[in-house]
Amino acid sequence: MRSVAADLGVNPEILRNWVRAAGASRPRGRRVETSAEPPTPLEAENAALRKKVRELEEEREILRKAAKYYAGETRW
Repeated sequence: MRSVAADLGVNPEILRNWVRAAGASRPRGRRVETSAEPPTPLEAENAALRKKVRELEEEREILRKAAKYYAGETRW
């Protein structure tokens, strides 16, 4: 959150408020029973990639909304 706020040039608390106002939250996946076996390397990689995709999608949404906010602010 801090790095995104720095990239946008805003206070992290302001960005946090925007995220809350937009209703965005940390991903809450479905709870799934875990097996006693450790995941295979492919399963572990897939899980890591899915997590990264969720993070990037959330960041993109935050940036999209921030850009929209700033675009409306610059109009006279």
